[in-house]
Amino acid sequence: MSDPIDEFSFLPEQAAEAGIEGPTPQGERLTLALPDGRTLSALRYRLDGDDARPVVTFLHGAGLNAHTWDTTILALGLPALAIDLPGHGDSSWRDDFAYVGRVLAPDIAAGMDAWTDGPQVLVGQSLGGLTAAAVAASRPDLVNRLVLIDITPGVDPSAGPTQIREFFAGPTDWATRHELVDRALSFGLGGGTRRKAERGVYFNSRIRSDGRVEWKHHFAHRAAAAAAAGSTTPVAEPDAVSAVLGEAGWEDLATATAPTTLVRGERGYVTGADADEFARRLPEASVITLPAGHNVQEDAPLELGAMLRGLVGDD
Repeated sequence: MSDPIDEFSFLPEQAAEAGIEGPTPQGERLTLALPDGRTLSALRYRLDGDDARPVVTFLHGAGLNAHTWDTTILALGLPALAIDLPGHGDSSWRDDFAYVGRVLAPDIAAGMDAWTDGPQVLVGQSLGGLTAAAVAASRPDLVNRLVLIDITPGVDPSAGPTQIREFFAGPTDWATRHELVDRALSFGLGGGTRRKAERGVYFNSRIRSDGRVEWKHHFAHRAAAAAAAGSTTPVAEPDAVSAVLGEAGWEDLATATAPTTLVRGERGYVTGADADEFARRLPEASVITLPAGHNVQEDAPLELGAMLRGLVGDD
């Protein structure tokens, strides 16, 4: 696949694949300088040249990037913002590798302060969901609704499909993106077609100054280093602190004042028992199950977009 004219040139193709009609939103890459010298990057989507500010803000999961939400945003049909979490996409890596919700939340809040002008429906998947909960707890002025996608506090990342961990634990650089696409397809990843895998690889990789292709996100490099050292520690949350982080997440959800919805993928990481515990702790929250795996935004974007549009309409 040749490089596109710009990173949003895929949108018409994605809309056609999903059967989404109507005008294609205009995308814009945003960058914010953070006080410590790092940068935060995001994508803003507008309709028909409309200058309306975002009403929905999206946070992706570990190992992904803001473009994972493209088709969901096409289905949503509203102005939206999708932020690259620190250590992912075009946002800077953290030297301390502290990729947990409460640490990431201040950066996300800074981006929302800069790029939105009113409370958002804040949608977070996996690590992005725990980060969204921390934002909702610490900055309630930024969030009017909280939506968690296939994550609850305490869910063990190591319970996910082993092929994903093995995939990222492999080499961290390649001669071409074609090699990386081949690897993704060999692991059963990439969305089911070579074209979708090419799009995913394009957005999740970059070409270094020496011409080699490498992952953009920090997790792959950490996973490869751990594998080389013979470690079996999960990439996202070490076992030694997973319980502590889980309780922090429950505290954030209990503190958040925004109405909360859990969207569970029926083939995802959140089990029925996890959903029951969520409902027990948050009896006023709602739980919705969609026909999807962990990446609900990629497996069921039309259903997710329609659901989110309804939440915006309820406000």
